[in-house]
Amino acid sequence: MLSVNRRGLLPIALGASLGLMACSTTSETPETDPSEMGLDLMERLTLNADRCWFKSGDPAFEPYGLSPELASFSGKPRFLLTPAGEPEARPLLVAEGQAGSGDVAVYGPLLTEEIGQRAQADIERWRSGSDDCVA
Repeated sequence: MLSVNRRGLLPIALGASLGLMACSTTSETPETDPSEMGLDLMERLTLNADRCWFKSGDPAFEPYGLSPELASFSGKPRFLLTPAGEPEARPLLVAEGQAGSGDVAVYGPLLTEEIGQRAQADIERWRSGSDDCVA
């Protein structure tokens, strides 16, 4: 039977603890974890869309509602524009991020209309770092 005295266990336990601490401090920081980048970006874009298009009372977006879908097992956080009061309806516009990426795909039938082009321009401006509302 192998026997280890308590002094021999201390350096091993201390080394293991420090190793685990080093791993946890680097992976919990969103700025250094690329898997969080898409979610962080889509959270910011969703907040900007809500603030600029809906909370501001912009009449161009009155016929629409915002449906955030940020918690996604697919790794593609997104928000949808749907008919007002119908969050379960077929989306008219989708802004979709990708985990670990700063890319945002915008698609849907609303893009063929002037309001869709405006929404796409706003999303691109916000994706590039601006949080300004431009109507």
